[in-house]
Amino acid sequence: MPPARMRGDGRKAKDPKKTLLRLLSYMKKHIPVLCLVLVCIFMATYAQTTGSAALGVLVDDFILPMVATGEADYGPLAAYLVRIACIFGAGIVCAWLYNFLMVGVSQSTQRRIRNELFTKMQKLPLRYFDSNKAGNIMSRYTSDIDTLNQMLGQSIPQCASSIITLVVVLVRLIITSPILTCVMIITVTSVVFVTKTLAGRSMKYFIGQQKSLGAVNGYIEEMINGQKVVKVFNHEEKCKVQFDELNQKLCENAYTAGKYSNIMGPINNNLGYVQYAVLAIVGGTLAVTSGGEILTLGNLMTFMLLSRTFNMPISQISNQINAIVMALAGAERIFDLMDQQPEEDDGKVTLVNIEKDENGAISEVEHHTGHWGWRLQGDDGSISYRELKGDITLKNVDFSYVPNKTVLNDVSLWAHPGQKIAFVGATGAGKTTITNLLNRFYDIEKGSITYDGIEIKDICKSDLRQSLGMVLQETHLFTGTVMDNIRYGKLDASDEECIEAAKLANAHDFITRLPEGYDTMLTGNGASLSQGQRQLIAIARAAVADPPAMILDEATSSIDTRTEALVQKGMDALMHGRTTFVIAHRLSTVRNADCIMVLSDGRIIERGNHNELIEQKGTYYKLYTGAFELE
Repeated sequence: MPPARMRGDGRKAKDPKKTLLRLLSYMKKHIPVLCLVLVCIFMATYAQTTGSAALGVLVDDFILPMVATGEADYGPLAAYLVRIACIFGAGIVCAWLYNFLMVGVSQSTQRRIRNELFTKMQKLPLRYFDSNKAGNIMSRYTSDIDTLNQMLGQSIPQCASSIITLVVVLVRLIITSPILTCVMIITVTSVVFVTKTLAGRSMKYFIGQQKSLGAVNGYIEEMINGQKVVKVFNHEEKCKVQFDELNQKLCENAYTAGKYSNIMGPINNNLGYVQYAVLAIVGGTLAVTSGGEILTLGNLMTFMLLSRTFNMPISQISNQINAIVMALAGAERIFDLMDQQPEEDDGKVTLVNIEKDENGAISEVEHHTGHWGWRLQGDDGSISYRELKGDITLKNVDFSYVPNKTVLNDVSLWAHPGQKIAFVGATGAGKTTITNLLNRFYDIEKGSITYDGIEIKDICKSDLRQSLGMVLQETHLFTGTVMDNIRYGKLDASDEECIEAAKLANAHDFITRLPEGYDTMLTGNGASLSQGQRQLIAIARAAVADPPAMILDEATSSIDTRTEALVQKGMDALMHGRTTFVIAHRLSTVRNADCIMVLSDGRIIERGNHNELIEQKGTYYKLYTGAFELE
């Protein structure tokens, strides 16, 4: 059942403050650099405000005295201008430096987040990927992290610069004119109120925009992968309608968020002009009526310039709030994935290479001997070994993917070492579910599964899965050469081992006919190969791993009858001496199985070898003779 699409309903972030603090915690190791950044921001701000204050000094200390006396002395004026130029130059250098440093901090922080996100993704249970679209997960790596880049590289430095500017400018304003400062604070309050109101309204729409974007990305990814199916059934128009619905939701959230974002700047700017006019009227009145005792002309000019400088950071902060809100929405989605419960693994039994001496005593060795064993640790710390034979038993197993919808009901079966066990039944009968439980992709709800007498929950999952080679119905090839894809089953395998595995799977002949043989590059899940060829490479990949046991989930379902005959011989060699579980729709592939299990609605209704089941003339007999067909 496909997972429900994510809603883009604009729900508010659960805790923006907590999300921000958690995001900033990733920058802890950059504290020395951030301290230098703050110093540079302060120096750049000081240089900026000094330039505004310099105008008042030029008027009061140089221009007005020259006008009053009629004498011009340009020496002190030139020295003052040189000093101001040096301050400006230092400010420019500091501004460049803190922006340069923040780029490094931003990229380093993003790299760490991406690493943690990817590492956590590898630890998540299969259930998470079954219930979440790949495109939606992918959007966390793309659009969500892109918003973090803007926030860390631009918004936070800009906000820090703006806050420092506000503090420095406010101190200069108070020194210049306490009266005008009080008037300005009253008018600034209206600007802050408007900013807070608009930011609060836009926040939920920015969060909704990010969620809607994830839904759109997920749908696009799904349609790209299923494009052939879409065209086969002529569902292009239906897909377009569904996409339009998701895209419309994204458009609505983005439009509303952008609407509040875009009107915030003009409103604040116009309020700033009103404030400027009020300060000019009040300041001019003070300067004229006091005769310069309360406020000089130069101080008035300085104050007016500084008031504009004071308003600018407020506008900058209001503009950056939108980017911060969007980034926090993305960060919340990223942390939501990071906070998912990882796949639990409390197993202590591990898989090791073993060898036996003349007396049959087992010892652990470093090199691969072709013999495997379980390393068990007792409660008292003692170590013992048990040979891996492939004796697997399920006893009274119940399982369901979702509550109150049982998939397996009281299933019991056993596979003795070296046996080939086949599962037959209609789609949804529970065949693949059994193999998922053997690998502990999912854990059982009731009953027990033992492997060589050991509860599989006591075996480390990585070791359990290493002991169970698996060939899936849906093959997946990675970008790389044919040799690389075969070697994926055993990363330290030599070229010779990979070639032998390909020969075993009867893939060697077609591989040698490829343009560059084993060095042929594969892309797009091996799109240049036929489905059967991809399956052969997948079988070779399992063969090179040389696992003690095998699971073949419809391994030959995508191979034509002629190719199947070639593969079957290789498969028989691959399964020789190994306990093997086979799921197959083609009953011809399981005739030689030691035991065939017929499943229906999560129960085993028949069991036995081919001849025994034919003699029973039950469901298997009807399937084999064509009276029934598997659905």
